[in-house]
Amino acid sequence: MAVGIVLVSHSEKVTEGLKELLHQVVGEGKIVSAGGDEDGIGTIFERIQAALEEVEGETIVFYDLGSAKMNAEMAIEVAERDDIHLTSAPIVEGAYLAAVESSIGKSLEDIKASLEKEFHIEED
Repeated sequence: MAVGIVLVSHSEKVTEGLKELLHQVVGEGKIVSAGGDEDGIGTIFERIQAALEEVEGETIVFYDLGSAKMNAEMAIEVAERDDIHLTSAPIVEGAYLAAVESSIGKSLEDIKASLEKEFHIEED
């Protein structure tokens, strides 16, 4: 898989389950779970930061709720990489589409365009 995927959710079970689903569909690839916190529900900046470090090269980040977005934005800013894209596409459907397209060699730009078209979102 050329483009890595980072899954950020308030629930570790959500990101782990989605990661398992995506691996069943596309086989192995760089799909990293960054969900939950030590209390079970929430997000941890450091966990997201570690997930971004684990995925090398082009990366797309999916999130579920507001503070997940905020923590992901901060982690991306700290990473100081220009090959990471945070998307507002739905976490399950968007990550599924991205994983399939990545598995067939599509670039980050192509995947972003597909997400924008499929989910009617405008992103930079």
